[in-house]
This record gives sequence, structure tokens and C-alpha cells, in this order.
Amino acid sequence: MEFTEALRGRRMVRSYRPDPVAEDVLGRVVRMVHRAPSGGFSQGHRLVVITAPEPRRRIAEISERPYGERGFPAWISKAPVHLALGVREASYHERYQQPDKLDADGAEIAWPVPYWWFDSGALLTLIQLAAADEGLATGFFGPDPQRLAELRATVGFPDDVALAGIVTLGYGAEEPDDRSSRTTRARLPLDELVTWVR
Repeated sequence: MEFTEALRGRRMVRSYRPDPVAEDVLGRVVRMVHRAPSGGFSQGHRLVVITAPEPRRRIAEISERPYGERGFPAWISKAPVHLALGVREASYHERYQQPDKLDADGAEIAWPVPYWWFDSGALLTLIQLAAADEGLATGFFGPDPQRLAELRATVGFPDDVALAGIVTLGYGAEEPDDRSSRTTRARLPLDELVTWVR
């Protein structure tokens, strides 16, 4: 697939066909963890690939209620794959305490923003593009703060890995009642989003 086609194919969905995703296809998507940027090549990304029915059912049980309360049909439970995106902040600090990354005073840099979260978002985008290239659709949801401990336990991340969110993955189905923001809001004009300094 051409890059522009993959970009056009990258969209969030809330409806999946029940078809399983072949392991080789899924392997090509999750390999993006090696291509994702990480400050100083800290390699703080972590993924848990969940295809087993029981953990997916439990994740949906924990996470789907808020969508149902807003009138959306079940979608988390319908996705044949859940990818838990994690980030290990300590990887960044460990890397930036190594001699080649210390500041002029010999200390770890003062982080202007938490780049581990920034890099996690970059990994999400690469996963979405790789999925689109494979003819797959994706969705994304963040953990409910009230039930974060339950979700973390279900996903199985160690204590030093934070859960950024979960990507749902599968073959997209028609969305008969698509009330997503994509269909209810207009795109802002480009000149409101981009400033040129020439």
C-alpha cells in the first residue's frame, strides 16, 4: 500500500467483524514497537498482545460501560485483538543518566515534557498506519481512572510500566450509526492549525 493510502485508511472505528487476525499479520503490526521513536533510544515502549477470549472479555467488562452509557453499541468486546500500550518511564531516566546523555553539569537533563508519553503516542500512530497497511482497522481507549488497577491486573504489566491505553484491532465492519467526532465535527481550516514562518 502507498503511504498516502495508509494515511487515508488510518481512522478510529467502533465496529469490527468477528474474523480473527492471522498471527503473521499481527506480527507485522506489533513489530512497529521497534520503529517507534524513543528519546535517546531509551526503548521504554512495552506492548501486551491480547487475542485470548477471556482477557478480552474482562477488558471489555472493565472498559465498555462508559460508551454504552452514551448510547454507543459494544465495540471493545467485538475487537478480536487488544494491544495494551505501556511505557516504562524508568527506561528514559536510566538512559539519560548514562555518560553520553548527561548535561553540562553531569546530571540527567531537566525534562521539558514527559517524552515517554509523547513517544507512546508516536507508537500508537505507527501501529495504526501498519494496521491500515494490512487492511485492518483500529480503535483506542484510555483506562478509566476508577478501574485502572483492575485493567492493569488484567493486562499484566509489571509495576514499573504505566498503561497508556488499549488499541482495539481487527477488520472493520460497517458502522450503521456512526456518531463519532469524525462525522459530527468539521475539520478546522489548515491555516488555523499550521503557521508558516518564512
